[in-house]
Order: sequence, then structure tokens, then C-alpha cells
Amino acid sequence: MAASNKTGGVDVSITTNDLRQAHVLIRDGIHETAVMQSASLNQMTGASLFFKCEHLQKTGSFKARGALNAVRRLDAQQASKGVATHSSGNHGAALARAAALQGIVAYIVVPTNAPAVKKANIALHGAQIIECESTLAAREAALADVVERTGANYIPPYDDARIIAGQGTAALELIDAVAGLDAMVVPVGGGGLLAGSLIASAGQMQVFGAEPEMADDAYRSFTTGVRVTRHTPKTMADGLRTTLGEHNFVIIREQCQGILLVSEAEIGAAMLLVWSRLKQLIEPSSAVTLAAVLRYPEHFQQKRVGLILTGGNVSVTDFSPTP
Repeated sequence: MAASNKTGGVDVSITTNDLRQAHVLIRDGIHETAVMQSASLNQMTGASLFFKCEHLQKTGSFKARGALNAVRRLDAQQASKGVATHSSGNHGAALARAAALQGIVAYIVVPTNAPAVKKANIALHGAQIIECESTLAAREAALADVVERTGANYIPPYDDARIIAGQGTAALELIDAVAGLDAMVVPVGGGGLLAGSLIASAGQMQVFGAEPEMADDAYRSFTTGVRVTRHTPKTMADGLRTTLGEHNFVIIREQCQGILLVSEAEIGAAMLLVWSRLKQLIEPSSAVTLAAVLRYPEHFQQKRVGLILTGGNVSVTDFSPTP
């Protein structure tokens, strides 16, 4: 299934074939992550839940997929200038690793309030880190300065066809691994993973986005049909504090079943359930999927449901799952 062409002035042309080509391009540099089940969580929700474990991915999140796809699609001249982006953590680490694999430099603009564990993950892969204030305007200004000084190629965190295709390979693997899925639940921040998952689903199942109530720009954009471009999120799910991307909004608006909102308390409770029942260390952004299934059982009971656990970059020593 293809995303729309030239809808609302935005040219989006990505197909399931693009996702499969991306998978071939990146498969030697990523894990094909496990799909897990929990009998107790199935009983609790009344559904058959299949957890795609992208928290076990390279760099600890699904972002490794899109970043590697984007970097490997640069030509030699572009690659020689390196790559740059702004990121609260997971995309930055993924891009740093992708650049290191290709032997090129990466410049990562990071807000000062980004979790220390995520900053450390970026540094681990040898990127040059540029810190800035936590506002989107400050991040964009710092990135513009880096690109002007170095000539590096900007690799967006989510609003880019290469990123969307790469992230969508996680859903492709889930669909290939689990026959007869009725629905998928995917966290939505910038929307690259949700857009890619919608393309991967090819209209054969319901696909829901899951989002914190305290960072509800995707919900408001979806329900009004007008993309929210500025907001002030206050959620523990730091990976979902970004605004919905323009290209992603086109795809989500046309193909998504709906955006399901969850509270901070529900996110914390769902994260503890995954920690205790699946014995998997996930970050809050991953937990919104299970939180949504628990809050909206009418959509999922008696169904086979895929949930993407997007990342595991969290430190248990300095994080409490309660709001």
C-alpha cells in the first residue's frame, strides 16, 4: 500500500516495497528483534498481545532502523560532509552509530534536559555533541549553525521518507512473524514509526497511535485535521515530546484508525507491568501501547494485537515510573 501522493501540498510517496527495500539495505546492521507474549497480560486485557521488542534493538531503540537507512542512501559526496540532527536521545544515538558504521562524522544537537542515559548513548558512538536549551526553536537554531559551519547533511528525526521507510521495517517484521494480526498499537511522537507501520499494514488491520495526554499534539491534529506545530509537552515519555511531522501527518490522517490518549499514571503502571510480567526494561515511551490497550479494551478484546516496544534507554537508578 502506498502513502498518498501530493496531499495537502505535501508530496508523500512511500510504498510497502520501499519498506522491503529498506529492510534489505539495513538488515546486516540491525537486529530482527524478538516478539514476546505474556499469558498474564493476555488474561488481564482479554486480548492476545504480541510485543515487538525494539528496546532490544541496536542503540536501544527502533530509531536504529531509520537512521541507518537514511545514512546508507547518501552518495559519496554527501557522506564526506557527515550528518547532523537534533535529538532528545534515541535518534541521536542511532544516527551516531549509523555514521560510525559508514566511517563518517555525526554532529548531534542535544537539549540540556535530555536524560543522561541517552546523552551517554550518543557519546558512546563517537558523535560530536552540541548542547542547547530545551525549546524546539533553540534546537533548530543550533542545528542550522552546525549545518552552515560544516556542510553536514541534516537527517531529520522523523519527518523524512528515508526515516519513515526504515522505521516501518519494525512493523514489517512483526507482521511477517505473527499471522493474522487484527490490530497494531504504535507510540506516536513525531510520527515516523506510526506512518511506517501504517504503510507496512497495507490496510489489512486496524492501526492505532498511542500518545500521552500531556503531549497530545497528534491527537489534536488527527481530530481537527489541522497539524499542531507548537506545543509544550509535560510527559515522562520524553521520546514522545516532539511535534507530529508534516509528511507523517498526511499518512496518519488518511490511514490511522485513531490516536488513543493515556495518562501519566497509566504510562507508569503499564511500564511496571512490562518490567514485572515480561521482565523487560522499557522506557516510558514504549509503555503507552500497553497503557492504551488497558484503557480502551473495547478496541482490543478477543483480538490479536501487535504492540511495538520502541525503546529501553532508561536508568532505573534515577527514574520512578510513578508521576
